[in-house]
Amino acid sequence: MAAGGAAFMSLLPTAMINKADAAQRRQHSYDEGEITKKRSVCTHCSVGCGVVAEVQNGVWIGQEPSFDHPFNLGSHCAKGASVREHGHGDKRLKYPMKKVAGEWQRISWDQAIDEIGDQMLAIRESAGPDSVYWLGSAKFNNEQAYLFRKFAAFWGSNNVDHQARICHSTTVAGVANTWGFGAMTNSYNDIHNSKCIFIIGANPAEAHPVSLQHILRGKERGGKVIVVDPRFSRTAAHADHYIRIRPGADIPFVWGMIWHMFQNGWEDEQFINQRVYGMDEIRAEVAKWTPDEVERVTGVKEADVFQAAKTMYEHKPGTVVWCMGITQHTVGNSNTRALCILQLVLGNMGVSGGGTNIFRGHDNVQGATDFGVTSNSLPGYYGLSQDAWEHWARVWDVDYNWIASQFDQASYEELNGSPVSPMFTNGITVSRWIDGVLEDPENITQKDILRAMVLWGHAPNSQTRGPEMKAAMEKLDLLVIVDPFPTVSAVMNDRQDNVYLLPAATQFETYGSLTSSNRSVQWREQIMAPLFESLPDHNIIYRFAEKFGFADQLCKHIAVNDGEPLIEDITREYNRGMWACGYTGQTPERLKLQLANLHTFNKTTLKAEGGPCDGEFYGLPWPCWGTAEMKHPGTHILYDTSIPVAEGGSPFRARFGVEREGQNLLAEGSWTAGSEIEDGYPEFTSDMLKELGWWNDLTAEEKAEAEGKNWKTDLSGGIQRVAIKHGCAPYGNAKARAIVWQFPDPVPIHREPLYTPRRDLVAEYPTYEDRRNFYRLPTRYGSIQAQDFSQEFPLIMTSGRLVEYEGGGEETRSNPWLAELQQDMFIEINPADANNAGIRDGRQVWVEGPEGGAVKVMAMVTPRVERGVVFMPFHFGGHYQGEDLKDKYPEGTAPYVRGESCNVVFTYGYDSVTAMQETKVSLCRVRPA
Repeated sequence: MAAGGAAFMSLLPTAMINKADAAQRRQHSYDEGEITKKRSVCTHCSVGCGVVAEVQNGVWIGQEPSFDHPFNLGSHCAKGASVREHGHGDKRLKYPMKKVAGEWQRISWDQAIDEIGDQMLAIRESAGPDSVYWLGSAKFNNEQAYLFRKFAAFWGSNNVDHQARICHSTTVAGVANTWGFGAMTNSYNDIHNSKCIFIIGANPAEAHPVSLQHILRGKERGGKVIVVDPRFSRTAAHADHYIRIRPGADIPFVWGMIWHMFQNGWEDEQFINQRVYGMDEIRAEVAKWTPDEVERVTGVKEADVFQAAKTMYEHKPGTVVWCMGITQHTVGNSNTRALCILQLVLGNMGVSGGGTNIFRGHDNVQGATDFGVTSNSLPGYYGLSQDAWEHWARVWDVDYNWIASQFDQASYEELNGSPVSPMFTNGITVSRWIDGVLEDPENITQKDILRAMVLWGHAPNSQTRGPEMKAAMEKLDLLVIVDPFPTVSAVMNDRQDNVYLLPAATQFETYGSLTSSNRSVQWREQIMAPLFESLPDHNIIYRFAEKFGFADQLCKHIAVNDGEPLIEDITREYNRGMWACGYTGQTPERLKLQLANLHTFNKTTLKAEGGPCDGEFYGLPWPCWGTAEMKHPGTHILYDTSIPVAEGGSPFRARFGVEREGQNLLAEGSWTAGSEIEDGYPEFTSDMLKELGWWNDLTAEEKAEAEGKNWKTDLSGGIQRVAIKHGCAPYGNAKARAIVWQFPDPVPIHREPLYTPRRDLVAEYPTYEDRRNFYRLPTRYGSIQAQDFSQEFPLIMTSGRLVEYEGGGEETRSNPWLAELQQDMFIEINPADANNAGIRDGRQVWVEGPEGGAVKVMAMVTPRVERGVVFMPFHFGGHYQGEDLKDKYPEGTAPYVRGESCNVVFTYGYDSVTAMQETKVSLCRVRPA
């Protein structure tokens, strides 16, 4: 009867599921303290599920999912349902600690900041500011991420990065260079309107569980679900059509689909002619990918490729969903562009139910990326040019020359034959920091190697080349870990001294904004005061700024109360500067008003229907143009020309010029509803306003600020306001481009993985040549692929997520409710491979890689993976090559569940544009332990 009831509940539409009212309305409590409710957002994946916390006398005593919230609609996954454990986490790091002669000692915050700061200043003096690496986090809220990147700028280094580098940096690069912005174009909710849902390299059922309700809503409404994955995942179980693909063969598969579309005339000619540049070159490349060649390279039969193509053509609008199965490759940027091109061929962009729904990994990895916690940009995707630095110096009201003086004054790279300051060059990426320590200093384009590493909210076990990372940690002069938990960073190395653990608060112990995967900006309320001696991240940033002597500059226009920068002032500061991607309209006041009126937002369109937020989209998804006084509603669906810009419409962005080789790059015969320019046009500048006769629409104050500026550097917002007044997008109206001429592969082409078993394909589809300088480091490609490892290591190895854990897993494996659900690190292996190797289900095995890494894990014998392919989850840590590291944790902090990190075995390999690590295809062998 219980099972039947659960099954019946699973069939109910979410609108019929509501919180049950107990017969006794008075809630039980242990004393007479008032029970208040605080609204927050789950800190795990990027769906952005609402959490309602019940607090009594400062203690978080209860939790409900938010039934009013438009994203989760009263539901939670296992991780979201257990986040209250943050408020009681007995595995938490409770106070600052340092390692002395191999033993952890408790110290004060003052001692920690002084000792760490003194060592960093000494390193700065001898080796330069770039010898300290500031590794930030998607754990930050938006305000903390913004302040962290500003802090790194004032320290004087671009050696700053965070997890987005190793999850979706190739998405950001590929998608932004196709049509303007590197983010999800639609939303989870908009999938309700999709007639075809094409999922490739993603497993939402486990990685983004609550998103599945939106996918299933689309399916209930008639949408067809296609899943392409090397592994029969839980998501694949919901598919109308599941296609198994060889890892690393995504581009041939997509080109194979488009081959059928071109052959049958299924492309949207009008859309392509009006809004796409470079499709002829795509036709030429796709023509090479006949059904026979696609099957030879991908392993997928023609009938399956044809059916997928036909289904997408016959069921429009269709959306494409991808995650790290697409991004984590040496050709990740080309993979993402190929999927964008697929949607351009079909004309599935700028429409409800269409678009590229790119599921980000962490709750604020979209926001941390937007706010520039990367080695190649300042906040808002302004880049690192002198113009970008001057713009932000104006926003910060700090002298540009003072900022420049903080950087190393020597030059180590050249641009067009002239020396370039490190201020303007990309820093080392998080994926390569270990090489910044271990590489010969002569081969690094900065003054010295990395000597101090700050891992702030980062799981090192989520990165490849574990043995080399261990060696890098041990070589450093100084290792600093800032996190609510000790993390694997504290135990995977054998250091005896100069390791510091600083307890950061969780996001439930502070407040501020975050940006979910669909670009919606949400506001969190603080649930409780920081536990133990932990501090919010922005407090810690400020303490270091005080130590380094630039706290006054850092918070020049930000109030500081008892050492805590005021969150709302930080929000208002980035509102003043983030014009390029439209973070200027989401003020604290507007975000808090939406939080108080969640129930007014439509659960599919995300638009408020009546109430004080009437007409706004939930979260004011960026771009939310102009100043808050303009009341722009946000942009739910990017590149939708059917509605005016003032109401959330937009064309493709004019980011790449107006013509190339005599061909027009601007839209032709296409514009947003209500535009006074009924054709393509470039991005708006003060000169363009004058040429159009719109200059006098500016106020006198706006004219003074806008003179000589453009839509993204005019701090008054006047240029944006006037452009939108005339129905135009501030960033112009251009064609999406199928060719990215600045990239190593302007047209996406297939290249075999570095560690490929298909030696017969290497000559035809080789990887790149080795590079001398790539993000300051030499980078190997061809020299690795030239070696044949496939005889000794015959199995293709891939990795992914589990529903129970998140990221590196330290928080979730320290949660007793989640630890109950999955207690063993394991490897999925096909029955034939297991039988050939003498492996039995549930027994321990050794997994060994070609670079010397080895892990001891449990075998899960299953046909989920085909012959020749194995799968491991990447959430585990706390064991290293057969050794349990429990005794190396500070007392009482070891996670309940520990296991080997699969990334000890995963190997070298980096995307050619972003240095994304390649964790979705390598080689290994498996033998009984």
